[in-house]
Amino acid sequence: MASDVATGGAKARGAGGSGTIGRTSRIWLTVLAVAVSLVSVFPVLWMVDSAFKTRSTVTDGRLIPTEFTFQNFVDVFTQVPFGRFLWNSFFVSAVITIVSLFFHSMAAYALARLRFPGREKVFGLIFSTLLVTPPVVLIPLFVVARELHLLNSYAGLIIPAIFNAFGIFLLRQFYLGLPKELEEAAIVDGCGHWRVYWNIVLPMSRPILSALAIFFFLANWNAFVWPLVATNDQSLTVIQLGIASFATQAASNWNYILAAATVAALPMLVLFFVFQRQIVESIKTSGLK
Repeated sequence: MASDVATGGAKARGAGGSGTIGRTSRIWLTVLAVAVSLVSVFPVLWMVDSAFKTRSTVTDGRLIPTEFTFQNFVDVFTQVPFGRFLWNSFFVSAVITIVSLFFHSMAAYALARLRFPGREKVFGLIFSTLLVTPPVVLIPLFVVARELHLLNSYAGLIIPAIFNAFGIFLLRQFYLGLPKELEEAAIVDGCGHWRVYWNIVLPMSRPILSALAIFFFLANWNAFVWPLVATNDQSLTVIQLGIASFATQAASNWNYILAAATVAALPMLVLFFVFQRQIVESIKTSGLK
């Protein structure tokens, strides 16, 4: 009996020690997460804060402005057609995102569910394009766009950016994890592949489609190299090219440059905070196992 009591006391002490170690680990992990978050967020806070400073105080190193002004944003929109740049980026990014999700989801469904000769080889060829960096195909892409008369047009900005192997790969892996019983039941009820895709697969794909929409929109909103190569008309200038040209004009006026960068970053920050839940759910593959 005494030995049992001693053993129980030892186990209790061991459990208490493990609990203390666990709490200590969680505290340190929390501290580390807060520190990493501050390091990541600080440049954004500094950019937004400096956008409201005057030219004389923008480089004073203080986080809180001593002279607060909105004139920087007024000058940004009056010195250059910044509103046009924003519209171009929004239109191009939105069209690419919508069309890409439509075609990528269809291609991924076919590669995941339909059986046809050479399916795995087709997927392998699509996946292999991820190994090719964009600068490698920049010149051939420019030549093709020139021969098709796509340069200096919205079509030249949109069509080459529609197809992306990453989206097809991610959606295919997601569709492989969907329960086949739902599709089989729909086929038994007389649904074809198109009805199954449109009425069953797409509604279940909302979390990952939302996350991909954010990724695609963000990537095309920040696009710089291809718009620089494909256009030289100011009416087609996207936001990143507009900031670059404005930075050249503004020279050392960092208050104007940071105000322009804040305007360009604000839609992406809002988009992320609104849809962050969908991003997390897509990472968890929406819980369908």
